[in-house]
Amino acid sequence: MPIVSALAVLAAANLLNNWLARSPALYVVICVAATAVLLLIARWDGLTLAELGLDAAALRRGLRWAAVLAGVVLLVLLLLLAVPAGRKAFRDARAADLSVGRLLWVALVRVPFGTVLLEETAFRGVLWAMIRRRRGTAWATGVSSLLFGFWHLMPARGINRSNAAVASVFGDGPAGVAPTVAVAIAATAVAGVVLCELRRRSGSLVAPIALHWAVNSLGYAFAWAASRWWLDG
Repeated sequence: MPIVSALAVLAAANLLNNWLARSPALYVVICVAATAVLLLIARWDGLTLAELGLDAAALRRGLRWAAVLAGVVLLVLLLLLAVPAGRKAFRDARAADLSVGRLLWVALVRVPFGTVLLEETAFRGVLWAMIRRRRGTAWATGVSSLLFGFWHLMPARGINRSNAAVASVFGDGPAGVAPTVAVAIAATAVAGVVLCELRRRSGSLVAPIALHWAVNSLGYAFAWAASRWWLDG
């Protein structure tokens, strides 16, 4: 029952964020509220802070991982930007059209306190711990990662229209939507496995939170900057 309840909360949050929530602030409110409910469900299920990767020792370990992971993401983005073939990945209308204020909002508020907080608490925290207690680590990683992939079904519908690299592979028309969504679900499921393994190895939820934030927020920042200073056209 706790797992079913957690899935119901996530389904409601996904629906609200993708279909009903138009205000940027409302998106963050929904994510924070859903996170709080998930943590209450975890407490109902009897999960400890250690099982969630949130006890004091886990937080200290996670902070040590965080600096290294952010540095690795920064290095990868710089290398991509330095290679002409890699620059196409930065052609993204979702970032290029942002004002400075909106960029700061996305990178410092929406991503960490909306997207990352909810997704990591849900898929590498609560669900992972619940399933791991009942079925073991392999099941926890597989199921939570598959759910993480399907979580991105609705957000992926417009990627082929906003990202030039994706459009060059699948096209930017209606025919490209289905394959784009399928690949996005598969890719995010694989990313979920990586984040779960990071959670397991670090023993902390902070480590996958740090990696997720760095990829999303630094990715937005680089795409925004590249569209103004490093990309032609």
